Amino acid sequence: MALIKPFKALRPKPEVAARVAALPYDVYNWEEALAEIRKEPLSFLKIDRAETLFSQDINPYDIRVYKKAKEILEEMKSEGLMIEENESCYYIYQLVMDGNAQTGIAGCASIDDYLNDVIKKHEKTREEKELDRFKHVDICNAQTGPIFMAYRANPSINAVVESVKQKKALYDFMAADGVRHTVWRIEEQKNLDFLYREFQKIQNIYIADGHHRAASAVKVGLQRRKENQDFTGEEEYNYFLAVLFPHDQLRILDYNRVVKDLNGYSSKEFLKEVAKYFLVEEIGLEPYQPKNKATFGMYLEGVWYKLTAKDEILCDDPVEGLDVSLLQNYLLKPILNIKDPRTDQRIDFVGGIRGLKELERRVNTDMKVAFALYPTTINELFAVADAGLLMPPKSTWFEPKLRSGLFIHEL
Repeated sequence: MALIKPFKALRPKPEVAARVAALPYDVYNWEEALAEIRKEPLSFLKIDRAETLFSQDINPYDIRVYKKAKEILEEMKSEGLMIEENESCYYIYQLVMDGNAQTGIAGCASIDDYLNDVIKKHEKTREEKELDRFKHVDICNAQTGPIFMAYRANPSINAVVESVKQKKALYDFMAADGVRHTVWRIEEQKNLDFLYREFQKIQNIYIADGHHRAASAVKVGLQRRKENQDFTGEEEYNYFLAVLFPHDQLRILDYNRVVKDLNGYSSKEFLKEVAKYFLVEEIGLEPYQPKNKATFGMYLEGVWYKLTAKDEILCDDPVEGLDVSLLQNYLLKPILNIKDPRTDQRIDFVGGIRGLKELERRVNTDMKVAFALYPTTINELFAVADAGLLMPPKSTWFEPKLRSGLFIHEL
C-alpha cells in the first residue's frame, strides 16, 4: 500500500517557470553548472549548486554553500519569484521528447514506505553524495529536486490524469534541449481523494532515478523525528517530493561503455578472446545499434562489430542476466581486467542520449574501444528491485530528465 499525499508546493510564478526550471544538479560538473547560471541568472541551479557562486577552490560541501542556497531560496520567495500554494494539491507533470510523452503525478511519498520497502530501490548509494543532499535539504528546510518514481500502470489513475489535462495548464514551455514541459494542478477534492485511495491500492512503487535524494530526504526525516519525540507522523518532514509515472510510458536509453586500452592485447588477440563468449560479426564503418537483448555494438580501430552473447552465458537471474552484467562478467572483467567499474579509471560511461557518434569520438580521441548496449527495460528494473537486489552501476539512463525548481516541498 503506497501513501502518496498532496502537498502545498512552493513553485515559480508562471511568467518565470521556464527560466527557473533546471536539469538535476548531478547532470553538470562545476564549469557546466556555472555556465548555465551565467546564461540564465534565474536558473534553479544556483540553489541546487550554490558552490558555483564561490571561487572554484571552495569545498562544495562547505556549510557556507548550503547557507547560500537557503539565502537565495528565501530571496526568490521575498521577491515574489516563488509562490506558496494555499491548499494541498497534486500536480500532473508531462514531458514530451522526440514525440514521446510521459505524464506523471507530483506528490509526496512516505519515508515509512521507503523504510518498509513499499518503495523499492535498485541502486547502491554513496555516503558522501547522501551527506551532500542531506545538508542541502536540512539547511534549506526544503526538498528542491523531485524523485523520479514508477508504478505499474493503472487505468483508473490514467483516466483522472487525462481528464485534468483537458483544462488550462499551469505551466507550458519548451526547454532549450527541445523537451516540452507542461504542468496542471489537481485541486478538485474528489480527484485528490480518488488518487490518494488509488495509490493506496498499489503494492509497490519504484525509484527510477534519484536514489541519493531519496535516501537523504529520509535521513532528514529520521533526524527530525529524533529531535521531536512527540512527532505525529503528519509533519512534512515525514514525506519526500516525488513524481510518479506509469511504467509503460517511461523511456530508458542505453548506457554505454568506453575503455582506455586492451589490457595488453593486440586487436587480433583481443577479438580472439572476445570470441570465447560472444559471436563476433564485423559490421564495418556504419555504427551498430543493438536491436535485441544480449547483443552489443563494439567500436575498435575504426570498425564496428556486432557481438552476440553465446547461449552458455545467458541466464535467468534478474541481475546476472542483465546485458550490463553479461558485458561486465564475460568481457570487461575477464578480458580487460576491469574488476570494479565504479572505481576503475580505465572505464568511462556514456549516456545513450549522446548517440553512437560520441562513442566513435571518444575512441578516436582518448579511448581504445567502445561498447554500445541494448537498453535495460523497466520490467528488468522491477524484477531486480522486487528480488531485493541491486543493479550494476550505470545500468539505466532515463530520458527526459525531470526539472528541478518547478515544485519544492518545504518541511
